[in-house]
Amino acid sequence: MAKDKIYFASDMHLGSDILENPKKSEQRFVCWLDSIQEEAKALYLLGDIFDFWFEYKKVVPRGFTRFLGKIAEMYDRGTEIHFFIGNHDIWMFDYLQEEVGAIIHKKPLTVEINGKIFYMAHGDGLGDSSRSFGLIRSIFHNRTCQYLFAHFPSTWGIGLAHKWSRHNRKRDFAASLPYLGEEKEALVLFAKQYLREHADIDYFIFGHRHIMLDLALNRKTRMLIIGDWMRYFSYAVFDGENLTLEQLTTT
Repeated sequence: MAKDKIYFASDMHLGSDILENPKKSEQRFVCWLDSIQEEAKALYLLGDIFDFWFEYKKVVPRGFTRFLGKIAEMYDRGTEIHFFIGNHDIWMFDYLQEEVGAIIHKKPLTVEINGKIFYMAHGDGLGDSSRSFGLIRSIFHNRTCQYLFAHFPSTWGIGLAHKWSRHNRKRDFAASLPYLGEEKEALVLFAKQYLREHADIDYFIFGHRHIMLDLALNRKTRMLIIGDWMRYFSYAVFDGENLTLEQLTTT
């Protein structure tokens, strides 16, 4: 079977204790990866794959063995693996690149695939004018703050991070349920504004919002928010000609 499809997924929040059964959630996602690996030319994971991730110099978070093993296997069998940092797994450095061959993206990516121009990002911070969110985001992305956290005792630091992540996830998950409409949805507003100066974009693809959205911005350009693997078990796939938003049919 030819590897000729491009897959996109986001917001698994692996390890989150808000999941009813974290191990089952990981296994479900790994089973999906197993089902696509023979035809997946590339896999774009658009952020918040982990509910928390921080790479100390010689320590990485415990768990995710099945998932990391499957990603490494897919890479070894010829699939490009792309990780975008989200607002829960900001602190990816070189571990995933060195161990499983993943390409890490810390900024939005514009790329041409089979003649189509894709703009991809997790989505946090795009079109969001909240000062409090901007302040928190700048702290988490600050290298000095990352350095200080890395030298905090790992058992304390990871415990504190999980506590914050738990609080943040409950708030964000509840707030992300409704679609706000074209005039209020931050990512839609961002895409429309960006498109004014970059008319060549064919597809915008985002995660972060935990909703499924397939919206035509004009006759040429579509925007997808690809849901999550907490509620929708959804993903996008590009077969070289068509981009579709789909859901896993068996859970």
